[in-house]
Amino acid sequence: MVEKSGRPGYLQIADDLRAQIRTGSLSPGAALPSTAQLCQRYDVSASVVKAAISVLRTENLIIGQQGKGVFVREDAAAALTAEEPASSEVMDQLAQMRSTLAVLGDRIADLEKAVFPEPKRSR
Repeated sequence: MVEKSGRPGYLQIADDLRAQIRTGSLSPGAALPSTAQLCQRYDVSASVVKAAISVLRTENLIIGQQGKGVFVREDAAAALTAEEPASSEVMDQLAQMRSTLAVLGDRIADLEKAVFPEPKRSR
């Protein structure tokens, strides 16, 4: 289950799956559980699971095969040991940027409400 820690759910799922790959729970060539199974396991929507899968695909840890599923790459363990710290740092920075953008979006909405008040509606 995804924790309400402030870290986006898709990153928590990607971290968990990455750890499973690192420890060998998900070995090279192994199929990842289906999207539906991951949704149920982590109690999230399909879009959150797909975002996590996308992160791992970008990190070259998994590969999708149309109509067959998503599988751990044969060289995933080597990729983890070589690039893990840098990609984790980048993902943390992206999460911080998303958070900052959300705050800025709220501030802009507040400013727009102050500058452009809603017109009075006639009955």
